[in-house]
Amino acid sequence: MFPFAISLFLTQSLVFAQDLGVPLTWREFSNSRLLAERISIAEDAINTILPQLDTSNAQFNGIGYWQSGNVFSAMANFDHLAGTTTYETQVINGLNTAFSLYSNFDQYGSLKPAGGGLQLHTTVTEHTEMKTCCQWQSLPGLMFRSSNVISTADASSGTQPNKDFPIAGTCFGESMAGGVFWRPTVDDTGINSITTGLSAFLAETTGDTTYTNAAILSAEWIQNLQINADGIVLDTVDGADCTRSPATWLFTYNSGKYLEGLSVLKDVTDSSAWTTLMTDIAAVAIKSSAWEGSNGIITEGASPTANNDGVGFKAIFIRGLDEVSVRSSDNSALQILIHSYNDVQYNALLELADNGTSYSSSWTGPPQEFTTWGQLAALDVMVTAINTNSP
Repeated sequence: MFPFAISLFLTQSLVFAQDLGVPLTWREFSNSRLLAERISIAEDAINTILPQLDTSNAQFNGIGYWQSGNVFSAMANFDHLAGTTTYETQVINGLNTAFSLYSNFDQYGSLKPAGGGLQLHTTVTEHTEMKTCCQWQSLPGLMFRSSNVISTADASSGTQPNKDFPIAGTCFGESMAGGVFWRPTVDDTGINSITTGLSAFLAETTGDTTYTNAAILSAEWIQNLQINADGIVLDTVDGADCTRSPATWLFTYNSGKYLEGLSVLKDVTDSSAWTTLMTDIAAVAIKSSAWEGSNGIITEGASPTANNDGVGFKAIFIRGLDEVSVRSSDNSALQILIHSYNDVQYNALLELADNGTSYSSSWTGPPQEFTTWGQLAALDVMVTAINTNSP
């Protein structure tokens, strides 16, 4: 039933021209480092940030809760891609600490995945085969998420049982079913793409159609309401009055998390429609002038003197693209585009923004003294380079 349902709504969507060619204006879109060197570079980058870890709250000095989640994600992915258990204990202890401290695993009372989100769940439980951590945590977390999602019935009735205001059942001529509220408070009206996190990883892990249906509903919501004319995933819609975030709010992580979810959803549903949508969005997001110059280097979140949320967005984007690449063995052009794009960032960090084993959040440089946020932003590029280049 899934491919049929998907085909109906995709016929109403925007269609973007696919261009999977590597722009010749990009700076250094290949590298010749062998696998052992790439593993060593990534490990050194992780080890450089580790002294900042406060084990009492599983956070790193100088960055926030969700950004710390991204560090643990990079550590877990390093072990997976390098075939080691170097960081297994630290990741498991850190996650269990965070989960024990915060209700519904979130320090701020929002529904945003803590950087790693469901990818972190699968990385830890599947790749390191440590069933004692995190798998059971995700199930009540999704129940918490589902209580703040707009169901099809909610959209029809204009009410949501956990909100004290009338909700907009449709916005811009499309159903709001599948949208997830930013915060679980009764008066919060914000719904955005990052909180509408796909349940596809849980669907794949458990085989439970409840999660598959939730993933499809959220994917449809983003596909129908949250993609602009250029194919870039937008940020926020107000669940009460349909007002949008400013058109200039174009952030890498919205496209990155959607691409990551679509890459799993296409496999769970065995639907070519999701594959096409994933490929279309990847093709335009990788080349978007909203966050990079003609040289291909991502400029978003460059902040040498102070941390901000945007510093870590590009790391989520890179991780999402890597998931797309891993799951696109039948599309060599897309895989080449993704590894070329990561190599642009990799070479920029190593040649323009490095200070030994630490890196500036400004990937175009210049180098600077260590900052936790700069190091955080670089980790996923370093780890992904293990995977996206041949030995």
